[in-house]
Parts: sequence; structure tokens; C-alpha cells
Amino acid sequence: MQPIQPLVMQPIGRVRKTDSRTTLLINSEFSPALKGLEDFSHVWVFWWFDRNDNPDKRSVLQVHPRANRDNPLTGVFACRAPVRPNLIAFSLCRIVAIHGNEVEVEKIDAFADTPILDLKPYIPGIDTASQATVPDWIRRKRKLPGRE
Repeated sequence: MQPIQPLVMQPIGRVRKTDSRTTLLINSEFSPALKGLEDFSHVWVFWWFDRNDNPDKRSVLQVHPRANRDNPLTGVFACRAPVRPNLIAFSLCRIVAIHGNEVEVEKIDAFADTPILDLKPYIPGIDTASQATVPDWIRRKRKLPGRE
């Protein structure tokens, strides 16, 4: 078995925020990859938690979700904590407009200048799961229906 080689990822762009606009500024060499995205209402934005990128935060494997001790101690693969071995995050964003290499979105839960790793269109029917279940701590917070 060969040793696992490190992965190298380069950002495809950065999040830009002003008082009135949130824009995904895509590097010009990747702007041809935006062709057709204007036909979608929403986009998944994969981004890097760059402000959390240090060995201590990458080594955290269990947390109380949402930093709430009322929630059970949970593995980071079972929640969306910003600390994890690989600091990949994703947000579903409503597309407002696309102009050249700028994708204006309604909002994103990333900071300004956050590196963007990838974009994927949201496709109803594919990006949903029938009969999905979640743990009690999420149902209580979101008032979701119970397990079937």
C-alpha cells in the first residue's frame, strides 16, 4: 500500500462583501466554468475555514454542537462545527446575478476574503434526501419532525 500523498487545492476565488452586496469573485481563469450557472436559482459554495486553520483546531474531533453544552458531545463528522481535520465548509446560496466572473449571492456565512474551493449548482430532487433523520438535539433546535 502506497503512502497517502497530501492534496493540494488552490482557491478558485474569494468571497467579497460590502454593505449592500455579497459577491463570489471567481478568478478570471475559471470564469468559463460559470457558463450555464445563471440558469440556476441556488449554488452550493464550498469554501475554506481559513481563519480556523491551525494545528490545534484541526486536532479537535469532538464538540458540543453550536458550542452549546446542552447538546451532547458529538464527533465533528456528525455536526457542522468549524473545527475539523480538513476545514472545508459549504453554504447554499441564492444567486442574485452573475456578471462576468462575479456571482452575486443573497448571503453567505463566510467572512469577506474567504477562499472559495468550488461551486456546484443546487438541483432539487438530487440535493434532497427522502426519509432523512437527524438526532434529537437538531430536532429540538429546528422543531423538525421525529424519526419515522
